[in-house]
Amino acid sequence: MTDFPIFPEQASSIAAQIDALFLVLTGLSLAFAVPVVIFLIFFAVRYRQGRQVDRSKRIYESFKVEFAWSFIPFMLGMTIFGWGAFVYYNYATAPEDTLDIYVIGKQWMWHVQHPSGKSEINDLHIPVNRPVKLIMTSQDVIHSYFIPAFRIKQDVLPGRYTTLWFEATKPGEYHMFCTEYCGTEHSRMGGTVYVLEQSEYQRWLGGGAAAEPLEVTGERVFQQQGCLSCHSGQPGAVGPAVAGIFGQEVEFEDGSTAIVDESYLRESILNPQAKIVAGYAPVMPTYENILSEDQLLQLVAYIKSLAATQ
Repeated sequence: MTDFPIFPEQASSIAAQIDALFLVLTGLSLAFAVPVVIFLIFFAVRYRQGRQVDRSKRIYESFKVEFAWSFIPFMLGMTIFGWGAFVYYNYATAPEDTLDIYVIGKQWMWHVQHPSGKSEINDLHIPVNRPVKLIMTSQDVIHSYFIPAFRIKQDVLPGRYTTLWFEATKPGEYHMFCTEYCGTEHSRMGGTVYVLEQSEYQRWLGGGAAAEPLEVTGERVFQQQGCLSCHSGQPGAVGPAVAGIFGQEVEFEDGSTAIVDESYLRESILNPQAKIVAGYAPVMPTYENILSEDQLLQLVAYIKSLAATQ
């Protein structure tokens, strides 16, 4: 059990915040529960039926007592709520300059795709002191990506993207698990996170066979599928231009709006009739069962790269 301590090492920028909140919640729970149990047992024994004790001094109301047991828990509850909301905001809001890494869960393995094109199975190599965002989806059933030392966990769902971000603060090797029962080999669906110094991470990226960057592969898929004929941005194009669209707000024919992110791009490719951009006809066909999960990630990476160059 030396590799699985009750409190794993704090190895991310948010781990200490989550541990502090957890310990305070546990302490407050014990501070209320223990006296209640002690007094419950004491009064049950002392004032049990048939016991000769003085029951004449009954107090029917006390404003001070009632105010105290209402106001003090209320203030404690609101303090914990505010603290928890602050920690959750930090946990859920990724910085702008993250290193985006794509993860596909499938029974019973994790396929990791780096922007450089390098991929790995059941392992994750990342640089220390660099915000990392995982863009994840499942190829079959619900999984869940959990790194105890980083105090982060996120469900990985089929048919959509979920994201998870962290910043590792200590080089080393850390356990990673699937924490959503996903079939007979669920317990074997784990791996190792390797946190490397920046120079070591660059050497790791450059080692082995040369890999093609995701956006380059995505551009080829974009051309092979004939996407450019509709999304060129030229006058008369039947679809909206994709250059520079990522991160922008788009308006739909029903008047609603949305920010173009990974999930929006995925939905537009697989279910293009779900949201029709204002000014365009619903003529795009679905690419479901035509593109693989890897090709979808490559297309998303390519469109994101177009936004970065604008």
